Amino acid sequence: MKVINLSDKHSVLGRFLADLRDVNIQKDPLRFRRNLERIGEIQAYEISKTLHYQTVKIQTPLGKAPTALCTDNIVLGTIFRAGLPHHQGFLNYFDRAQNAFVSAYRYYKDEECKDVGIKIEYIASPELTDKVLIIADPMLATGGSMELAYDAFHSKGQAVHTHFACVIAARAGVEYLQKVFGDRDDVTLWCAAIDKTLNEHSYIVPGLGDAGDLAYGEKTAISYQW
Repeated sequence: MKVINLSDKHSVLGRFLADLRDVNIQKDPLRFRRNLERIGEIQAYEISKTLHYQTVKIQTPLGKAPTALCTDNIVLGTIFRAGLPHHQGFLNYFDRAQNAFVSAYRYYKDEECKDVGIKIEYIASPELTDKVLIIADPMLATGGSMELAYDAFHSKGQAVHTHFACVIAARAGVEYLQKVFGDRDDVTLWCAAIDKTLNEHSYIVPGLGDAGDLAYGEKTAISYQW
């Protein structure tokens, strides 16, 4: 599995990441969602460089212009709920793509809130066979949610290539996915930034907090399973 950290090269991406992390700017949910969306747009553009293209001639009022157009069938997948603004950024660029959704939530198995579990409840996806799947999820902490989303989506067929796209990843989550997918060349992980630490509650440090809560408001704690 190839890992690409977009922060290795300086770009305007750094401004959007700074705004996402800033505790004062985070008080504006609209701005927070828009920054997630803009980072999705940047990642979509970078991923577009890896796709397949065919040159066609487009009729203009004055003649025909040769233009390279993508020939891949793309499916954009995301994990409810924090992934929605990030997903929208990809959809802004891959506007002809099909879309897939899965719900996943973390819960604590112990009273100390240290043993984290993840549960998948719902999936809606088109057939994935022979398509390119992009799974957008802002936070890659342990890697468990991304792995479960991958497995859930691929119950609908095997994509020819899967791109994982996250905004902020923990080094532990990156290493976990590297262990799961090994040297496979049909899986790529795209990160806007990689942070070093997970705390005892499996939150990324310095991270940015709970992306879902910052985008859509606080939720009640989940202390049970259905």
